[in-house]
Amino acid sequence: MNLPKVVESKAKIRFQDCDPFNHLNNGKYTDYFMNHREDELITNYDIDIYKMARLEGKSWVSSTNQIAYLRPALLMETVVIESQLIYFDDSNLRAEMRMYNEDKSHLKAIIWCGFVHYNLLNQKREIHSDDMLALFKSILNPVNANSFEERLLHLKSKKQVH
Repeated sequence: MNLPKVVESKAKIRFQDCDPFNHLNNGKYTDYFMNHREDELITNYDIDIYKMARLEGKSWVSSTNQIAYLRPALLMETVVIESQLIYFDDSNLRAEMRMYNEDKSHLKAIIWCGFVHYNLLNQKREIHSDDMLALFKSILNPVNANSFEERLLHLKSKKQVH
């Protein structure tokens, strides 16, 4: 099976998520990114992290976030969010997510999210199963950067940040 390495969805910026300037509130960007990733994991990879937690007592917890706000997302604007797995090891994942305007001509925000596979019953780090490692290997799509800051410089040099 040939699974997508980059997944994409659209979202509309809602009133309750905006500041008095009709810009998406900085704290809400992470919500839009996480909702996108959760939905796309189910749709594209048949991974429901909440079902896993309920049935197996295992899932992923957020460990780190690095975000850059590049252009405002505006009230009632339709945005496109893309994401991809850029790193994994025996118990960690890192995803990059990007938010664009609807025609993807302007990058609005980028985030690197780190996740730790976690056993909720034992309250400690969990090792990924062989099946999960095989899946991650098949969808891994690393970026040409060793750090978040280097990635931003790379995107700016490609004129993806206006």
